[in-house]
Amino acid sequence: MGSVSAIPEQMSAWIVERPAPIAERPLRMVRRPVPKPGPGEVLIRVETCAVCRTDLHLAEGDLAPRWPGTVPGHEVVGRIVTSGPDATAFEEQARVGVAWLRSTCGHCRYCQRGAENLCPSSTYTGWDTDGGFAEYLTAYEDYVYPLPESGPAGPLAPLLCAGIIGYRALRRAELPQGGTLGIYGFGASAHLAAQVALAQGATVHVMTRSQQARELARELGCASATGAYDAPPEALDAAILFAPVGTLVPVALRALDRGGTLAIAGIHLSDIPELNYQRHIFHERTVRSVTANTRFDGREFLALAVEYGVQVTVSPYAFDRADQALADLAADRVSGAAVLEMPQPARP
Repeated sequence: MGSVSAIPEQMSAWIVERPAPIAERPLRMVRRPVPKPGPGEVLIRVETCAVCRTDLHLAEGDLAPRWPGTVPGHEVVGRIVTSGPDATAFEEQARVGVAWLRSTCGHCRYCQRGAENLCPSSTYTGWDTDGGFAEYLTAYEDYVYPLPESGPAGPLAPLLCAGIIGYRALRRAELPQGGTLGIYGFGASAHLAAQVALAQGATVHVMTRSQQARELARELGCASATGAYDAPPEALDAAILFAPVGTLVPVALRALDRGGTLAIAGIHLSDIPELNYQRHIFHERTVRSVTANTRFDGREFLALAVEYGVQVTVSPYAFDRADQALADLAADRVSGAAVLEMPQPARP
């Protein structure tokens, strides 16, 4: 399948050459061979790739690279170019999305009980294999999502990680119907999770250090938006910590009502200070981590995003400014989600 002769031999890609503080610009653009799809894989030409805080953790070394020269990026919208052996699910030029979860074993006890995100053999896009900060990437067809054929690609990309993981965090927080939700940090994932919670009848309070993010929260209909360490105006039934800041854990726990749950959504978190049982945990308060996502999470969230009319706020960057996008993300200069826009060839 596919016009194989039209596929170039080389492509541009951003790699993490050596993890370092983002001010030292650890990303470098290189030329690499276009990858070839293996059994069950498809080759995708990238239209756009959103920039995730996990990419920042990888670049700075908080998340140790699996090997030198990793290509980050795991919120990819693109078009199928060709397929490898035994891959038959998609036609050439079909628009698809690639997310963080790249593969699982399918037969361990976690996979068998529907918790494939906990599979010990799971692999991840832009960490175990090269990701979407490139003109092309490969992915297993069983782990990609069909996407709308028309419309801009940019607003779709953040749904594929920020949206999906935010939705899983919301589920893990066990917010009761009509309850009060606190959100700590208000970037790409948080602004999507908040819209789902609001659509389901919740009252949402946002605590974040960014004035720009507080303005966005109010525009979306959140009941309040204050500083990261401020107390919300009422007790919270549930909370989600999106900021990778461990010192916010006791702050969020103190804000929870009895029986409330705090879900920690990040793959990386700075150290949590000592907790006091009576002040932070007693009265059946719960702390839960969030680990990746399942494909069920992805399918369910993408359907809800359409049903609820979720609006994605994006800040576009040209592909050759990926390092600047990460620097702006680190400095809280991004409104909503940063997305890298790839130059596209003219379609016949």
